[in-house]
Amino acid sequence: MRRKTTHPILGESDRSTAWQVQSLLLGYPDEALLETLPVLARAVSTLPEAVGAPLHSVLSYLENTPPIAAATDYVETFDHRKRFSPYLTWFVHGDTRKRGVALLKLKQVYRAAGLELGDDELSDHLAVVLEFASAHPVPGQQLLEDHRAGIEVLRLALREADSPWTGVLDSVSATLTTLHGDAREAIATLVAAGPPDEGVGLEPFAPLTYMPSFPEGRR
Repeated sequence: MRRKTTHPILGESDRSTAWQVQSLLLGYPDEALLETLPVLARAVSTLPEAVGAPLHSVLSYLENTPPIAAATDYVETFDHRKRFSPYLTWFVHGDTRKRGVALLKLKQVYRAAGLELGDDELSDHLAVVLEFASAHPVPGQQLLEDHRAGIEVLRLALREADSPWTGVLDSVSATLTTLHGDAREAIATLVAAGPPDEGVGLEPFAPLTYMPSFPEGRR
């Protein structure tokens, strides 16, 4: 079995910066976020191209789209359609008892690092996981790797829909380990089957022969 390797151009500082920016860009595009865009752009400019370029596309969308339109697009994308769910355990466990166990395990990891979530925050929201990873890179990266399937399925769904937030997921993927054959097949299987108790799977996704592209050397 080939050993998984982290993208060689990324140091720990780059990953922490990237995860913090990605976390913020997955937030609702309210006035507070829009006011931080120049700061985020400067941070992104320091990142390697594979990680930074996808984020520039998201920043450009937010900078050039009327706020009400961006907010409406965000709500239509992440709040109204499960196939774009930012809650990573849902892709694997659906709305089953196993998902509750997975959420509890995530909370335990956070608590061990001194982070207590508010009652209105679910521990598997990708923005929450990324924020945790930015402050605690070692356990944070492990959580992202453990939930890689959900990340890639969400990435595929956003890409197929030509969503402006695709760039965030492309950037997240570029910070993680290389996907090899078995992992890619597992993701394809998840796309076909969908979460437990979802009779129609995650349609309408692309056919199984299509998978997200990866930077050179990451196939």
